[in-house]
Amino acid sequence: MRQRPNASEAARAKLDVSHEEEEKGNKSMESRFFSSEKNVFGLCLVFRIVNSLLVQTYFNPDEHWQALEVAHRLVFGYGHLTWEWKKGIRSYLHPMIFALLYKFLVLLGLDTPWFMMRAPRMLQSVFSAVCDFYLYKLSYVIFGGHVAKWTLLSQLGNWFMFFCLNRTLSNSLETVLTVVALYYWPCFTGSSHKVSSNSRKWALALAAFACAIRPTSAIIWIYVGLLELFVAHDRLRFVILEVVPIGALVLGAVCLLDRLMYGSWILVPLNFLKFNFLSAGGDYYGTHKWHWYFTQGFPAMVFTFLPFFIAGVVKSKQWKLFGLVAWVLITYSLLGHKEFRFVLPVLPLVLMFSGYSLAVMERSSAPDGKRRRFLKIPAKWPPKMQFAIFFLLATNIPMALYMSLVHQRGTEDVMNYLSKEARNERVKSVLFLMPCHATPYYSSLHCNLPMRFLDCSPSEERGIQDESDQFMNNPIGFASEYARNWSLPSHVVLFDSEERLLRGFLTSHSFKEIRRFFHAHIKVDRDLQGSVVVYSSTG
Repeated sequence: MRQRPNASEAARAKLDVSHEEEEKGNKSMESRFFSSEKNVFGLCLVFRIVNSLLVQTYFNPDEHWQALEVAHRLVFGYGHLTWEWKKGIRSYLHPMIFALLYKFLVLLGLDTPWFMMRAPRMLQSVFSAVCDFYLYKLSYVIFGGHVAKWTLLSQLGNWFMFFCLNRTLSNSLETVLTVVALYYWPCFTGSSHKVSSNSRKWALALAAFACAIRPTSAIIWIYVGLLELFVAHDRLRFVILEVVPIGALVLGAVCLLDRLMYGSWILVPLNFLKFNFLSAGGDYYGTHKWHWYFTQGFPAMVFTFLPFFIAGVVKSKQWKLFGLVAWVLITYSLLGHKEFRFVLPVLPLVLMFSGYSLAVMERSSAPDGKRRRFLKIPAKWPPKMQFAIFFLLATNIPMALYMSLVHQRGTEDVMNYLSKEARNERVKSVLFLMPCHATPYYSSLHCNLPMRFLDCSPSEERGIQDESDQFMNNPIGFASEYARNWSLPSHVVLFDSEERLLRGFLTSHSFKEIRRFFHAHIKVDRDLQGSVVVYSSTG
């Protein structure tokens, strides 16, 4: 005789059914969201726009001086061109993008201080969203949809991507072009994925533009091109009918643009190669030991995703992609001058390996149904997985917010302040007694008034210190000598580390402190520059 189930068993069975239905509902909702590419791109776009508004700190001078400052000069007729533009080692292709943005703002009457400072990064956020989206698609093609979701989480969750990708550096756009081009490159994705039959031509065109914007991007595409030659069956067609004509077309178009802007024929990639590789001109701005990218630079960028990256490489066995990352790091290690941003284009590939590792962890460590219900853990996030996600977010989110909102924000805040004061006609001229290119310039001030900063152009003669180094080595001596022939500025801007030494000098020349902006808690490559101080003339 069958026994009727007791009340507790019936309740447990009902709970099992409801939990299973909840799990199916969650999975169905997730699958519906990721089944639409529009949803994925929309998520990336909204995230990066918010991201761009949260980036309020100073990172690298090139963000302003090699892109926005040049674009501002093109549109508004004033702005400083650094020595690189006089030597012809920069192409106008990248600044032209922001020149078009500025022109658009003028037409709409939106060239106000807020938009002039925010709009460029908001435009870059659109490019960044494209990078995120195509990294998702690249991961989907290589590993499948399950890994692609975790790749996207890794990309959006990495602190350095949050901190750097939305900046108007040429390296940021190079990263976007690199990821999109790799998606269309058959030797990585295979011929089975559903893209146009001309995908390799699209990849070549994007790679050519990446090299036009950053000639050093050729390091990436030499590896990819050689790999394609090794695996392709139509090598002759690839070289003669694709590489040569596409490369020549892009190079010719960029040379024509530079001819129009410079006023003479200039081959920027050749000049760039001569300065940075043949003459080691980049070493003028500092050098690091050969192992810096492996022991400090790249681990700091990858941060707590590093063990997941290593695990992902070992488990996925995608040696071609890992080879590209290793090739770039090794090649850049041969150069004396090293910076974080130089290797930014391969960081998304590292985060894709991290996504693979997380996807494997989710599937391999999922507990059984009873234990999951007992722990009240969602089906897709077992305890080990929950800890991994918590660990990554708890380490990367604070880092991203601190670096984007706090560390080295004073130099941007001071230009925002001066811009507003200048619009109210309370600023007549500005002298920056600080290391060269320590602040944004006319692209942020957006007011045509005299400004002066300390020059740091490389000298033709070795052993001669530039103005910036002279000042940093002897602030009082340099300022006293400079004051003999200066046209008295209405405002002087300097870091507190030098302001303490020059306080008496400034007071004796009828200056008084009017504002002080927090800058940093920790020193970077000089003495602690804790705040940016503004002095105003009382004469």
